[in-house]
Amino acid sequence: MHHQDDPTLASPEPFDVIVLGGGPSGATAAHDLASRGYRVALLDREGRIKPCGGAIPPKLLREFNIPADVMVCKVRGARIVSPKNQVVGMPIEDGFVGMVDRADFDPWLRARAESAGARRFHGSFSHVERHPNSQGDLISLFYRSKVDQSLSVLRARYLIGADGAKSQLAQKEIERSNEGQYVFAYHEILEAPQGNAESGVKPAFYDPTRCDVFYDGSLSPDFYAWVFPHGKSLSIGTGSALKGFSQREAIEQLRKRTGLCRQALIRREGAPIPLKPLPRWDNGRDIVLAGDAAGVVAPASGEGIYYAMLGGRMAAQAVIECLEKGSPKSLAQARKRFMRLHGQVFWVLGLMQRYWYANDQRRERFVRICEDRDVQQLTWDAYMNKELVKAKPLAHARIFFKNLAHLSGLASV
Repeated sequence: MHHQDDPTLASPEPFDVIVLGGGPSGATAAHDLASRGYRVALLDREGRIKPCGGAIPPKLLREFNIPADVMVCKVRGARIVSPKNQVVGMPIEDGFVGMVDRADFDPWLRARAESAGARRFHGSFSHVERHPNSQGDLISLFYRSKVDQSLSVLRARYLIGADGAKSQLAQKEIERSNEGQYVFAYHEILEAPQGNAESGVKPAFYDPTRCDVFYDGSLSPDFYAWVFPHGKSLSIGTGSALKGFSQREAIEQLRKRTGLCRQALIRREGAPIPLKPLPRWDNGRDIVLAGDAAGVVAPASGEGIYYAMLGGRMAAQAVIECLEKGSPKSLAQARKRFMRLHGQVFWVLGLMQRYWYANDQRRERFVRICEDRDVQQLTWDAYMNKELVKAKPLAHARIFFKNLAHLSGLASV
C-alpha cells in the first residue's frame, strides 16, 4: 500500500472532520466547520460538473453569504407548457430566482472553504477503516489519488458524507441507504441565442430572464423537461426514472420544438437525482450524510442546491455538537432538524408528483391549475421563503377546494 504522498502521515495529529465530496453541501459543511476553528479535510474528485438547472432562491444568497456576482443571471418568471401546448406564464411579482452555473459555483464554494482553513485533497473514495487509539476511536478514509491512483489515507474523529446521490459511503456504512428513490437527469448546456436573425432561433420562444418547464409525456413520462437560462449559456434537459426512455432523443425533440437546434453544444451531463430523503443519515457512531447523499432534493420541482447547502450546514452543526460533548449522539440531529423544517413540504411535493405527473391528461389539468393567481403566488412565496406560507389561510383554502375539484374530475379537463 502506497502512502508516501499522504500529508496526514507526516503529522500524527488527525483531523476533527473529513468532508467527503465538495459540491454545495460538502463545501458548505467544510466552510462552516473551518470557520469555527476545527481541523477539516475536504476530499473531492474535482473536475465533475453535476447536471443541474442551477436555480437558487434569494434566501440562499442571504443565509449562506453568497455575493450576487456569483450568479450568472436573474430569472423574473417561469412559463409552463402542457402536452397540448397550453402555455401558462408565472411571473414573479416581486423578487427573482437566481441562476448559477455549477461549473463555476462549486469551485467557488470549495475555494471559500479552503480560505476559511479547510485543507483540500483530490481523489476518489475507496473505503473506511476504524482504529481505536489513545485519542478515542478514529475513522480512516482511504482514497485513490486523482494523479496516479495510489491509495492514501485521511484520519479524523468524524466523517461527513456528501458524495452525491447513491453515495458509495452510505451504501457501505449507513443502514437502509438502499431505500432511496431516484430520477435520472440529463441535460445539454448550449450557447444561448443572442436574438439575431442568423441564429435561426425564434426570439419569441427563448427569454434569458425566464425558465421554461414542459410537462409532456413525450419529453418526460414521469417528471418534466426544461429550458433554463444561464447568461451566455442555457441548460436544456429532462428527468425520468423510466428505464429505456431515451432522454437524449427527447432533448433532440425539444431542441427542434423550441428552435434551439442550431445552438452550439458546450457540454452534456447526466446523473441520478434523489426524490426522497433517506430514512437514516447517520450510523450513530462517526458518519453523517448531507446533500444528495442524504436524498434532500425537493420532489416535483427537483430543486436541490438550497436544500443541499442547508443539509451541509446541519451536518456540520451536528458534528460540532458531537465534538463539544465528546459523544456521537447528536449525529441524528441533522436529519431531525432538517425534516422538522422541510419534511412537510417534501411530503406535499411528493404527493403532487405522484398524482399530477402520472399521465398526460393529469399534466394538462395541472398546467390549467397553474393559471390560477393564488396558486402562482403561493408557489413563488413557498419557493422564495422555503416554507408553506401560513399568513394566507384564505388562499390556501381556495387552492385546496380548487385542487379537490380537479382531483374529483369536477373541473373541466
